Amino acid sequence: MTRILTMFVAMVWLMAIGPARADVSAAHPANNVREFARARQEKPQQIDGVAARVEDDIIADSEVRELAAFQQLVDGQSKPRADLVRELIDQWIVRGEADAAKYPPPTEDDVQRAYEHLVAQFPSSADFTKRCASVGINEAAIRRILKEQLYLSHFLDYRFRPAAQVDQKQIENYYDTEFAPQLQARHETVPPIDNVQDTIREVLIQRIITERSNEWLEETRARLRIDVLPQGDSQ
Repeated sequence: MTRILTMFVAMVWLMAIGPARADVSAAHPANNVREFARARQEKPQQIDGVAARVEDDIIADSEVRELAAFQQLVDGQSKPRADLVRELIDQWIVRGEADAAKYPPPTEDDVQRAYEHLVAQFPSSADFTKRCASVGINEAAIRRILKEQLYLSHFLDYRFRPAAQVDQKQIENYYDTEFAPQLQARHETVPPIDNVQDTIREVLIQRIITERSNEWLEETRARLRIDVLPQGDSQ
């Protein structure tokens, strides 16, 4: 049920905020991310330590620490460092492609809604503030990460949704084999399929988007120069 709830949250998030619209570049992904690397290199960067090098760019240790703190805030624990670095590399790739396609960033209202949604997961705003302090993350960093996540998730949704087709048979199979059995195991009432088929369709579409995104990222990583440094080695 945890997986279903997670996917439903992701689906509701996207539906509530809504992906922006943009013309996506048809250029090769690796070419786009290389252009992004060169553009990013022109901006001054304060390096506190290097976690990984991607093309001519770097992922700083501070980015890894910040993502870990955010995950501790949201999930109660963070992933291992290797997974965090991998996640930041994937974000780098998607960001480069989205920037090359001139994909529009989320609005400040989008970010505000996402921030309020996050705060609402805690018993009170005071509890939220206390939790932020305990994991070592401030509001500015949270908003920056939320904005980035919205930007990247909207872009991936826009890029891969057109090919994510779901038919009635797939909906019925999901209802019979996953949705209904897991609600029954929790002794919850199972609604008629007609009442939930639109929601199930979106869950299945999100699965396809995730699968296509992962395939694309794996192919793109293979074409890039990526060097992950051991912790503490910033040479």
